[in-house]
Amino acid sequence: MKNTASQRASSPATDSDVLVLGGGAAGLMCAAVAAQRGRSVRVLEKTKRCGKKILMSGGGRCNFTNLHTSPANFLSANPHYCKSALARYTPADFIALVDAYGIAYHEKERGQLFCDDSAKAIVSMLLSECSSAGVTIETRVAIQSVARKATGGFRVVTDAGDYTGQSVVVATGGLPIPKMGASDFGLSIARDFGLPVQATRAALVPFTLDQQRDAGYDALSGLAANVEARCNDAVFDAGLLFTHRGLSGPAMLQISSYWQPGDVVAIDWLPGPDIEDWLSERAAERPNARLSSVLAERLPKRLAQRLCHDITAHTRLSDVRLKQLDGPRRAEWAKRLGDWQVTPGGTEGYKTAEVMYGGVDTRCLDSTTMAARDVPGLYFIGEVVDVTGHLGGHNFQWAWASAHAAGTVA
Repeated sequence: MKNTASQRASSPATDSDVLVLGGGAAGLMCAAVAAQRGRSVRVLEKTKRCGKKILMSGGGRCNFTNLHTSPANFLSANPHYCKSALARYTPADFIALVDAYGIAYHEKERGQLFCDDSAKAIVSMLLSECSSAGVTIETRVAIQSVARKATGGFRVVTDAGDYTGQSVVVATGGLPIPKMGASDFGLSIARDFGLPVQATRAALVPFTLDQQRDAGYDALSGLAANVEARCNDAVFDAGLLFTHRGLSGPAMLQISSYWQPGDVVAIDWLPGPDIEDWLSERAAERPNARLSSVLAERLPKRLAQRLCHDITAHTRLSDVRLKQLDGPRRAEWAKRLGDWQVTPGGTEGYKTAEVMYGGVDTRCLDSTTMAARDVPGLYFIGEVVDVTGHLGGHNFQWAWASAHAAGTVA
C-alpha cells in the first residue's frame, strides 16, 4: 500500500548519503561510482525498470561510446564546460569497464562502438556495478518535491515515502520520448533552487516538410543517399533518408541540432569530387546519356529523376543528354545539385528526438564535479545539463563522464 501524505509526515524518512534521481545511464553510473567510495547510495526511478533508453538505443545494441569523442562533438552555451569531465573519464575508461565484463562489441563506423548482441549487456553491467557496491535501487517511485533541510542535506518527497540524503544527484534525463516517461522534472528542480535553464528544443530529430510546398516528396519515402548537409556553419557528411513526413537519416539528425525554425538546410547530393568536373568526364564518356541516367549511377533512380524534374522546373532546362550541356548549363546543374536548399516546416519534436538541446545552465555548475555552485550537495548530470552531443555515441560518453565526475565527490 502506498503511504499517504499523513503517514509520511508521521513516519521517519529513509536516509542515505546520496540520493540519485533517475535510473538511466548517468544515474546508474554515478550511483556505482559513489557507492564504490563507501557512500550509502539510493537510486529512485519512476518507471518500472532502469535503463530503458539504453535498451532502445542503437537499434537495441546500444552505441555506448565513440572512440573519437572530444569537446568538439558537443553543443552548449558554454562550449568549454564539458572539457574537464570528458578529459577525466574517457572512452577508453568506459571500454575498459565493458571489457572487464566480457561484453563483445564492434566499431560500426567513425568510432561508433556497438554491442555485438544486445544493449541488455550494458544495463546488466551497470546494475551489477551498483549491486556489488551496495547501491539500493527503487523503481516505480514518483518524486514529488526536493527541498533542503534546515539541518543540512535534502528531503525528497515521493509517492512511496520520504527520503533524506546529504547529496542529491539529478539524473532525470531530458524531454525526448515522453511515452517512456520523459519529463521536465529535472529542469523544474533546477528552477526551484533558483538555477537558470537554457532554452530547450528537440535535437537529433527528423525534419518535417511542408506538404503543400514539397508535394510529391513523400513518394520518395524509404529512399536513402549519402549527402553533405549544411546549416548555420555546421557541415555533416552522412546518410539522408526520405520518410513519409520529411527527411531523416544521420545527416539530417546531426544538422537538426543546429537548425532553428525558418533556417535553410543546404544539401549536396553528390559530395566528393567536383560535380561539374564529374559531369564533364561523364559527358566525354557517355555523350548520349540523359542526365537523370547518369545521376542514377550515384543516387537512387527515382531520386535522380525527381531532382532532374525539379531543376527543369526551376531553370527551364529539360533532362537533356550530356552532349547538349554546354559549359554554363553544366555549371548551373552542378550548382543546383551541390547546393540544394530546403526550408523544413519543423521537426518531429520530442516524440522521436534522440536528445534534448539546452538544459540546466552550466554557468551555475562546477565543471569538475557537476555540483550546483550555490546549492551545496546538489548535482546535475547527463542530458538534463546544457551539453548536447553529436550522433554516434557521444551523448552516452557525456553520461558516463559527467556521472563519474559527480560520483567521485557526491
